[in-house]
Amino acid sequence: MTTNVQAQSMAAKKITSLPPALILIAGWLVPGAGHLLLKKWTRAALLFISIIAMFGIGLALKGKVYSPNAAELLDMLNFAGDLGAGLLYVIARVFDLGQSTVQIAIADYGTKFIVVAGLLNVIAAVDAHSLATGRKAS
Repeated sequence: MTTNVQAQSMAAKKITSLPPALILIAGWLVPGAGHLLLKKWTRAALLFISIIAMFGIGLALKGKVYSPNAAELLDMLNFAGDLGAGLLYVIARVFDLGQSTVQIAIADYGTKFIVVAGLLNVIAAVDAHSLATGRKAS
């Protein structure tokens, strides 16, 4: 049993000289950038395409992009999910994309697409950080 654990720890080595915090922040700001810095080209491309597509589909469905609102618990949670999209969220807020209120039934699906894109981006950034620190083997 201990040899299996030792083999796993030896397999999970640092694969870059870049600071893991830089990889985490880059992965959060731009979908797939953390994996790109780790030279995981396929993962980076898949994450970039899927997260941007999911965010774009959410906007196309007239989904809401949340702003900070301490009055409603669900609004705060949705804002946290949206913020996970990094620069996509900033771009959406700067260009006033995303409806301020849900006006059609399908827009609720769009809102969920936007939130899930942000959450997926956070998971991807943490995955890149785990690879960079050696806690996870490719």
